[in-house]
Amino acid sequence: MKPGPFNAITDVPGIQVGHHTDPLHLTGTTVIFPEGGAVAGVDVRGSAPGTRETDLLNPVNLIERVQAIVLSGGSAYGLEAATGVVRWLEERALGHPIAELSTPTVVPIVPAAVLFDLLVGSPEVRPTAEWGYKAAQALSGGPVPQGNVGAGTGARNGGLKGGLGTASAVLEGGLIVGALVAANAHGRSHDPVTGELYGRFLELEGEFQLSRAPQPLSVPSYADLFVHPPLQPRNTVIGVVATNARLSKAQAQKVAMMAHDGIARAVIPAHTMFDGDVIFSLATGQVPLETPAELSFLGAVAADVFARALIHGVLKATSAGGLMSYRDRYG
Repeated sequence: MKPGPFNAITDVPGIQVGHHTDPLHLTGTTVIFPEGGAVAGVDVRGSAPGTRETDLLNPVNLIERVQAIVLSGGSAYGLEAATGVVRWLEERALGHPIAELSTPTVVPIVPAAVLFDLLVGSPEVRPTAEWGYKAAQALSGGPVPQGNVGAGTGARNGGLKGGLGTASAVLEGGLIVGALVAANAHGRSHDPVTGELYGRFLELEGEFQLSRAPQPLSVPSYADLFVHPPLQPRNTVIGVVATNARLSKAQAQKVAMMAHDGIARAVIPAHTMFDGDVIFSLATGQVPLETPAELSFLGAVAADVFARALIHGVLKATSAGGLMSYRDRYG
């Protein structure tokens, strides 16, 4: 297993990413667009989620494919950004077709999740439908900007500045897994005593570019987890895992469920009462899976890739909004 050429979710063929960023007010929106649509799943694990169109991803429900996924800041207000992405897709006739109407009509399917960033930048400035439209206009493949961009602009992770991160893995047989994450966890991605990253053991080919030698991991008490710097409530990790595997909706949901293990590998504590953690999965369908064991392996890889993407979000973030970045604090 190795990273793809961009070490990004865009290493999955057909996946594009676009951002709209407000660096002044520290919030933004990110769009993940699978060309031709994709089978999708979702797993909501946090206790304070903000979502749109997640019920239709239940395997028992009608819709099989989505046209885009939106990740946004702005808490519940930021869900409005998905409306702009719907408009952008409608203009290109991309969506679920409504054959019964005399005029050709589509309904774009755009699930979304938001994170809480109102305490980092301006609480009065939030992503709008126009931001979603602009993020869709900026869609592209190739390298993905990371750090204080898009949905990660106002992210706060474990008392430090969080950000947007991405990663990928290329497996034998042509299977590719990618992830994109807004690192905004209530818990920490680093040992509060030594500064060592909990998920550093997942690094592939020196991707984290850390100059510090590996530090020992202490065994902090639960009290240690909530001091220096103090943690604030109202957080959420949101993200997407994508693969070129051919999955059913139920299988896509299983991959999203297993990908949540990536948060637990990179963050302590994970899935708290103050987190609204949501992971979507996208399957573009080029590579068939033959056995349940292959699906289990895919889910395990998705968890590792998601954790690596979360760590990239922490490492690419820069100090802003009164929050110090990991690199500024630990060099």
